[in-house]
Amino acid sequence: MRLRHIEVFHAVMQAGTISGAAQVLHISQPAVTKVLQHCELQLGLPLFERIRGKLYPRPEAHRLFVETEKLSRELAGIRRLAASLKSRSVETLRLVVTPSLAISVLPAAMSLWRAGFSQTQCELGTQHTDEIVNVLRIGEADLALSLQDPRHPNIVADPLAEGRLVALAPAGTWRAADRGQPVALADLPDELIGLPGQDPMGEMLAEAFEAAGRHPLHRTVVQTYQIARSLVEAGAGIAVVDPFSASLPASAAIEWRPVEPALPVRLYVLSASHSPLSVAARELVRCVGEVARGALARDAAAGGRGGPGRA
Repeated sequence: MRLRHIEVFHAVMQAGTISGAAQVLHISQPAVTKVLQHCELQLGLPLFERIRGKLYPRPEAHRLFVETEKLSRELAGIRRLAASLKSRSVETLRLVVTPSLAISVLPAAMSLWRAGFSQTQCELGTQHTDEIVNVLRIGEADLALSLQDPRHPNIVADPLAEGRLVALAPAGTWRAADRGQPVALADLPDELIGLPGQDPMGEMLAEAFEAAGRHPLHRTVVQTYQIARSLVEAGAGIAVVDPFSASLPASAAIEWRPVEPALPVRLYVLSASHSPLSVAARELVRCVGEVARGALARDAAAGGRGGPGRA
């Protein structure tokens, strides 16, 4: 099938009639009929039953429509991009981040970046890392932020900052002298707010607990690190989270201690290997790194009070 065949076939399936497809495509009805007939001739099978002047899709047409629907969406995206490239006078930066980073690191980084790129349009979205990989691969985003290296051959993962997992607790849980000091996994309470088992950080933490001979109870399991932090702020328990979710924004309702043994956490900027970053994107990456590293540096001086960071 040629691209024109697919376009006409898809329009007929959507509209249900030749006349409707002609209106959608802004061409004449005879032109639609001619292309559709040529499509069926090339395929060597009829796609529609023609009864009393009406078209009824055959099973083969329905199966074909499922696949052409995907291509139609991609073509629509290409048309929108082409129109945008033609009409827009300012650059557009498309950024996708994991939900927790969207709340923790990104706001301060965006504020810093805007000082130099006030006219650049930025489209922000949140996805989990597996979904981010697909978005980058098909060109629907320019860059992404994640706490995971997806280790995908078509994705470049550059580390921006590195910290370690911390135990986050409601204010007043630990003695003042212990705040900010390492806490052994064996000394954490039996019940913790848990992370899903398929989460890489959750897996790393589970392995560390097992090595320490501990099997904590998780009556509450959350999907994002920021939800875990919010529960801790509300006094609902203790959680082990990444240092960025723990520190940003600062809060007097929480206190923290790095867990022992140290479990490293890296913040990555992800991009497609075939698509170099623009000047605006590189500057945003720099701002994200500056905010993240600054939060970690303040962690060391904060002593575990009011959350690890003061950004």
